[in-house]
Amino acid sequence: MLSFYDWLYGMAQLAVGFLAVIAGFICISVFVGAKSKSQRAWRPLIVALILFVMGQIIGGLRTFGIVPNTGVWSYAVHVLVTGILGLLILSLAIQININRGWLR
Repeated sequence: MLSFYDWLYGMAQLAVGFLAVIAGFICISVFVGAKSKSQRAWRPLIVALILFVMGQIIGGLRTFGIVPNTGVWSYAVHVLVTGILGLLILSLAIQININRGWLR
């Protein structure tokens, strides 16, 4: 039996995933509209957003007991967070190089 906190926590995770999907649609529209090389840093950010949504969905499913907390699922969120961090660092490095004028 899940407590009120578990239900509230799971619903909050699903709400964050839903809002991240909406932000993803906004990012994709900005990405499609901007065809210049100065917008190259958006590509890793969109992939990071997709990984973030996957992590939130897995977390919500784990809270509700649909996905077990053992085995591969216990490490899946850590792998997703590591991928998000790597993509954010990559995007930041690309944007720094664009601002310096190295990528033309």
